[in-house]
Amino acid sequence: MIGYIVAGVALLAALVIVVVERWQTVRTIKRLDAMLEAAIAGHFTEETYDESRLSALESRLARYLTASALSARNVQEQKDQISSLISDISHQTKTPVANLQLYAQLLAEQPLTPQEEECAGAILTQAAKLQTLIEALVKTSRLENGILAVHPEISELSYVVDRAVTQYVPKAAEKGVVLTAVPTEGKAVFDPKWTEEALCNLLDNAVKYTPSGGAVTVTVKNYEMFSAICVTDTGPGIPEAEQARIFGRFYRSAGNYQEQGVGIGLYLTRQIAEKQGGYVKVESVPGTGSTFSLFLPRP
Repeated sequence: MIGYIVAGVALLAALVIVVVERWQTVRTIKRLDAMLEAAIAGHFTEETYDESRLSALESRLARYLTASALSARNVQEQKDQISSLISDISHQTKTPVANLQLYAQLLAEQPLTPQEEECAGAILTQAAKLQTLIEALVKTSRLENGILAVHPEISELSYVVDRAVTQYVPKAAEKGVVLTAVPTEGKAVFDPKWTEEALCNLLDNAVKYTPSGGAVTVTVKNYEMFSAICVTDTGPGIPEAEQARIFGRFYRSAGNYQEQGVGIGLYLTRQIAEKQGGYVKVESVPGTGSTFSLFLPRP
């Protein structure tokens, strides 16, 4: 009889321990859930001030959130400073660059020796390159900081393709490159203005690196979730080791250092694509050519 009583008491004690531990676990989980919800909402504060593990966890979480918030503020301040600096540089250099171009043009109109004509042409080229660089930096900085926002809408892809290709047909013809756009139909969600600029960057590179007698072709492929505007060239191609780096800011391939450019067009194109929920992809075989595809979400 006594044995049954002892067993019953032990069982009851075990049940009590299980219930208490379960209650403590549920309370801890609820408190952790509340802590995470407060952290997500941005108003987390420590509430338990004892020597428990929960109190220690709250203290560590508070320190982490404080450090994260401080780091985020520092990053944003640095971005704002960079954006402000680039804007100031753009404003302060606009007039000097315009004057350089004007005086170089006036100089080129004067009777000059062949060597002087070459120097005047070089000044004009470098001034134009500087202006392009400053404009690209300003656009990139404003996109990164949200000053210039994209406004995606459902639009026909043929419209933006036709506008971009029309701009580069004369440049391609002057170089002896055949630029064609395959007629296509399809809609996607994108900002027409910024997408046109992204596509123009791809066309500029394709025409620039395709030798005379080559071809650049623009096609559109519609998939289930995305539509892709593909720019295919018959240029030298891109080594596989460099394909992951060409979208970096200011990256220039060692084999293309003689070509004009500042190495920011593909970076800007990637920024524009990502701002619209899309992405850019490259496929290339050295000696054969490259295909850059601008993927845009479908409606």
